[in-house]
Amino acid sequence: MSEATITVLPGDGVGPEVSAQAVKALRAVEKRYGHTFTLHEGLVGLDAIAAEGSAISDATFETCAQSDAILFGAVGALPAAEHRTDGPRPEQALFRLRKEFGFFANLRPVRPAEALYEASSLKPECLKGADMVFVRELSAGLYYGHMETVPGKPSEIRQRGGRTEAVDTLLYTEEEIERVVRVAFDIAAGRRARVTSVDKANVLSSSVLWRQVVDRVAADHPGVTHEHMLVDACAMRLIRTPAEFDVIVTENLFGDILTDEASMLTGSIGMLPSASLGVRRTAGGRFGLYEPVHGSAPDIAGQDAANPVGAVLSAALLLRHSLGLEREAAAVEEAVEDVMRDGYRVPDLHDEGCTVVGTEEFGRLIVHRLEARP
Repeated sequence: MSEATITVLPGDGVGPEVSAQAVKALRAVEKRYGHTFTLHEGLVGLDAIAAEGSAISDATFETCAQSDAILFGAVGALPAAEHRTDGPRPEQALFRLRKEFGFFANLRPVRPAEALYEASSLKPECLKGADMVFVRELSAGLYYGHMETVPGKPSEIRQRGGRTEAVDTLLYTEEEIERVVRVAFDIAAGRRARVTSVDKANVLSSSVLWRQVVDRVAADHPGVTHEHMLVDACAMRLIRTPAEFDVIVTENLFGDILTDEASMLTGSIGMLPSASLGVRRTAGGRFGLYEPVHGSAPDIAGQDAANPVGAVLSAALLLRHSLGLEREAAAVEEAVEDVMRDGYRVPDLHDEGCTVVGTEEFGRLIVHRLEARP
């Protein structure tokens, strides 16, 4: 895709600051490689609630629907003085986007930069060669047991027989499992051709079905090897031998936990990008929402102290998965590594002997490396 339309939703807290650096990277790619990106910006979160009465307006949602991809910043909780249980809340913007656009596969690549090995809590020798992608099912499972999609199977705290009890329902259909597993195998085919499927099949019926579907999908990908692994064993191996993994596919709850664990391999959660892919196809891939995995961090907003790497690398994922621009995506990722290799850091990754710069300057350095690429 040499022409594309992208909706930018900066959001709250540090969201606008880091999104601005991602947009600069996209503009640098546009200029360097001769593309045309039409960018539309909209309000989400606190600013949208204040100006439009909802976390995301119908007009902004329609702008997203007409785009090839969404670049998202962050949304945060209401200030303590405005905390309430009724009325619009900032996070409802993400919930609506995920639900109505059918974002079912969350991708989170984890590749510790060699220049940042010392920032991780693991020994450098454990990190060498670590380069993995998590594919997390995002639209079903335990988190959705309370919804109308699970009739008669509630998620609630209730009274029964004179005692209080709680129940949650974990439901997966074959179709929900198969579509996310196929995404994982397709990604693995373009990497090192290894898929690790993570479940708890020794306890959960949903995991038994998960394994059956994985084996069926694997038969359609003879060039990709696969293995099944229990989630507790995976949690251990992520810390012990992370370089063994290529593509990890798992259900919603396990993916939520394991990806946060894996973020520590990079030294800071501010380093990690993510992509949420939907069912709609674009000319270059899938329609998706791209965002750094960190939150809105209101305590450092406006201080030029936020780490923009997660947002910039999210823009790289956008180029790769929605626009089909692999060369350009790799150029952004290499530019980020070049800046870190040259000894520049943002405050959350301060290393002795390195030069600490702010959000804006780190973004400028990335753009400079992009512009200078052969």
